Amino acid sequence: MTDWEPENELFWKSVGKKVANRNLWIAVPALLVAFVVWQVWSVTATNLKDVGFSFSTSQLFWLTAIPGLTGGTARIFYTFLGPMVGQRRFTALSTVVLIVPLIWLGIAIQDPSTSYGVMVAIAALCGIGGANFASSLANIGFFFPKAKKGSATGINGGLGNLGVSVVQLLTPIVITWSTIAIGSAQHKADGTPVYLQNAAFIWVPVLLVLAAVAWFGQNDLKVASTPFSKQKVIFKRKHNWLMTWLYVGTFGSFIGFAAALPMLIKTTFPDYSVATYAWMGPAVGALARWAGGWIADKWGGARVTILSFVGMAISIIGVINFLPSGGGGGSFYGFFFCFLAAFLFSGIGNGSTFRQIPVIFRGTHLKGLTEGTPEYARALKQAEMESGAVTGFTSAIAAYGFFFIPALFGSVAVTSAMWGFVAFYASCTVVTWWFYARKGAEAPS
Repeated sequence: MTDWEPENELFWKSVGKKVANRNLWIAVPALLVAFVVWQVWSVTATNLKDVGFSFSTSQLFWLTAIPGLTGGTARIFYTFLGPMVGQRRFTALSTVVLIVPLIWLGIAIQDPSTSYGVMVAIAALCGIGGANFASSLANIGFFFPKAKKGSATGINGGLGNLGVSVVQLLTPIVITWSTIAIGSAQHKADGTPVYLQNAAFIWVPVLLVLAAVAWFGQNDLKVASTPFSKQKVIFKRKHNWLMTWLYVGTFGSFIGFAAALPMLIKTTFPDYSVATYAWMGPAVGALARWAGGWIADKWGGARVTILSFVGMAISIIGVINFLPSGGGGGSFYGFFFCFLAAFLFSGIGNGSTFRQIPVIFRGTHLKGLTEGTPEYARALKQAEMESGAVTGFTSAIAAYGFFFIPALFGSVAVTSAMWGFVAFYASCTVVTWWFYARKGAEAPS
């Protein structure tokens, strides 16, 4: 589409709203299943020892972490490729390629003699699913006017993030279904048959359908088509780096906790079922993301972001107090409900930070210009382009939380890692207040 003016009220009501919503609601399920692929190892790893794989606890935490490393790295490229290729084409192509690691995983997991190196390679390829978030959020933002961006990106990101809960909720169920199994069963120590390959194979036809729907149902916007030579200007923008720091605190925590929580429950509170509890935290965080975007549209993003960091810090202090220590068994329910609170506040912060980005860049570029002038139009286009690129880039760096948090839990004491998170949230609170929330702030948002 060559003509796209979402800020024009007549255009928005007559054409824009319908097209934007169609593109959004096609993007959401595609992103959700991409998150399923990205997070499939968070549950798969908890079952490997039960069926005869001889990996250590540290190795299992690393298998959980590796998709975060490749996902974050691939997001950097997807951030800039998405707007260059277009929403329609890139959604379809980036969805269909996820079939490859799923098929490989479904085959490899049926053989307990599969080497750790092969499992690492599969986990790395599954990480590509996480990259779809960067291109999806960067593209969808172009479809909506300023007043709707927070809600739109909140819906896209929040419901997409639900893929984490979906995979953690459904995997323990589908691996028991012999009727849909392709290949042989694995057996637990007590002789119970399971079909771990189902966790991978079940999503292959879904991905094919979603890729086709995106190809035939979405649109490429001319206004969103931007070469990297123009997008790279964001690396000179201070607020790109500041918002990246903040989004690492919100989304990095959400995705890292989601990846680590199943193994954390299994190793810290082994008497409690991972399948029963692990999916709840990511579900709370994903749904809170939409709420965070909506509240930020009403109250202002910076205020809501500060609330999220303070809430996360208090929640993690609660988690620390309920962990087993000094010979005591701790309190699972105290630990779990504090983790749910941490997920809630991280989700709210995910929505509010993404609302801040377009507001910051519009305010910076349009300052002192008169609406309706050619200079204003050029500045607005530049602001839209930069905010889209910054949205993708911040999500790329924040995705490394998926890698670092499980890796930390696998390498150092859990309590020490938790106190590090609290200190980091304190720094994020200060940055948000100083640059975006206080009276006379450089870029109120």
